[in-house]
Amino acid sequence: FKNTEPGNQTRISGFILLGLSEEAVLQPFLFGLFLWMYLVAFMGNLLIILVIITDSHLHTPMYFFLSNLSFVDICFTSTTIPNMLLNIQTKSKVITYKACLSQMYFFMLFGGLDNFLLTVMAYDRFVAICHPLHYTVIMNSKFCGILLLSSWLLSVLNSLLQSLTVLQLSFCTELEIPHFFCELNQVVQLACSDNFLNDLVLYLAMGLLCVIPLTGILFSYSKIGASVLRISSAGGKYKAFSTCGSHLSVVSLFYGTGLGVYLSSAATQDSRASAIASVMYTVVTPMLNPFIYSLRNTDMKQALIKLFR
Repeated sequence: FKNTEPGNQTRISGFILLGLSEEAVLQPFLFGLFLWMYLVAFMGNLLIILVIITDSHLHTPMYFFLSNLSFVDICFTSTTIPNMLLNIQTKSKVITYKACLSQMYFFMLFGGLDNFLLTVMAYDRFVAICHPLHYTVIMNSKFCGILLLSSWLLSVLNSLLQSLTVLQLSFCTELEIPHFFCELNQVVQLACSDNFLNDLVLYLAMGLLCVIPLTGILFSYSKIGASVLRISSAGGKYKAFSTCGSHLSVVSLFYGTGLGVYLSSAATQDSRASAIASVMYTVVTPMLNPFIYSLRNTDMKQALIKLFR
């Protein structure tokens, strides 16, 4: 997978994705399982988008961001699963260098968008519960558009920066990636050249994409919790909690699985175990999000019933 050119330049032509298991007997099972999960995630999130578009009662900032989150989840799963299914079907584990870079770019792009959109949705719930009289003024259509555009710009810039630093690396003869997709950290570890710049950019990006958004979410919900406790009636408290219960469940699932993957990989140092654990936030979380929002949200349930009728 390496072509030597004049001047001792080495050009990488491809990597080998080892996948979740090399056992031949497990491949049909993995193909069926991931195909099912991908279709459920795709159709579930597509249904959420259709419901929000067709029901005028859901044309609010909260559901505007939810429809964008569903779109991002569709794209997020589509960057990795179709290629994995194709590799299993063709019994080929090879991915070209360009395809690997493209997959890394879009995976980081949509993963970053997930982080920012969950943070924006937490802020939306904070304004709705803590400043209900000023909600329509603060969360106007122009401001919502700015928040969405800012999320896209930050995610695009981060993905572009990370991808450009990978382009500067030269790779060794060992080109096997113990994962089912081109995960940034796994690819950087294969490099023969100095990867200090890559590690520095990666840690800075983790601060931007994880620490800052999570801090914003925790701050928003601390204010929401304090505001709800001041409500005297039990019915008012229940209504306030029910408006943000779905979002809080999705946030807990997304960050909980991501943190679990990080801790498991740090504890075991087993790349294959980390790949299996990463299935949770790359496939399972986007698959469960539509169910969480539709089953825990009265407005969504009513809109779904109306759509099916």
